[in-house]
Amino acid sequence: MWPFKKRRQPAGLVVDPAHGDPQARALIDALAARDWRTARDILAATTDPDSRAFLVEAVGTVDGVQEWIGEWVDAEPQSTLPVLVRGCHAVYWAWEARGGKRAEYTSQDQFREFRRRLRLAENLLDEVVARDPDDVTARTWLVTSARGRQVGGDEARARFDEVVRRHPGHVVAHEQLLQFLCPKWFGSEEQMFAFAREATAAAPDGSLMPELLAVAHVEKWLEVPAEESDAYMQSDEVRADLLAAAEKSIFHPAFRPTFGWVPRASVFALGLELAHEFDAAARVFGMLGDHVSTWPWSYVGDPVTAFTRSREWVHEHVA
Repeated sequence: MWPFKKRRQPAGLVVDPAHGDPQARALIDALAARDWRTARDILAATTDPDSRAFLVEAVGTVDGVQEWIGEWVDAEPQSTLPVLVRGCHAVYWAWEARGGKRAEYTSQDQFREFRRRLRLAENLLDEVVARDPDDVTARTWLVTSARGRQVGGDEARARFDEVVRRHPGHVVAHEQLLQFLCPKWFGSEEQMFAFAREATAAAPDGSLMPELLAVAHVEKWLEVPAEESDAYMQSDEVRADLLAAAEKSIFHPAFRPTFGWVPRASVFALGLELAHEFDAAARVFGMLGDHVSTWPWSYVGDPVTAFTRSREWVHEHVA
């Protein structure tokens, strides 16, 4: 764990939802300016399923989309794209209403609004799928909404299977099913790790997919008693897992940074720092530069503060 002394925050270090990617920045700016034509052109030109999913993650960071996106839907009634954007954004909008706290700390009013917004999201995403059954992005965000709607495990898996039948290596879909399988949601530690290990083993070299194993270890670290958490992350098994996953993923010569890589690499940075694999963690921070993502750093506090604290702690321990 980090020493809890106050540390200086680098001037100008902020969370950038675009992760420095110009295409994502253009999309975020267009949606914020209600310029749906530019947003349409950017998304329409992005046909790779993973790239589109990473861009849609950026869509979820823009406030106010639900207030005006009906203009785009009305202007292009034959297109599923504005319906897709509205549906995916509504998933994030729903979680915004719920907040990030555990269920016991969430009010009934928050839950009611959460459920209302999720119903809207699923109705929109179902419409996209009905009109275009091969829309992988809509099906992926239905995997995300499965947690909030508290569907059964078979239904969640069926939604996931529809994605990977069309795009087997879909990173976001795998991440979302992993969350469903976490003990804090509807799964178990055994299910979570089995899924993460299977996906990691099947992933091609240089893929982002092995970050699932790092996610699983961080999720378990968050659940174990505080007095056992350091011993868990610094055990030989966990350290070996994290290093092997990183070597297959972001440390592999075949890896190429693409939009969406920052939060996935950040999971490795956090996990390796907690494991006291300081040289490897420093290597990841070197790759990240000053790119701070909300996730996973929000797991351990304010993202900028947590990122800064972790990076400085790592650099203090590198020989």
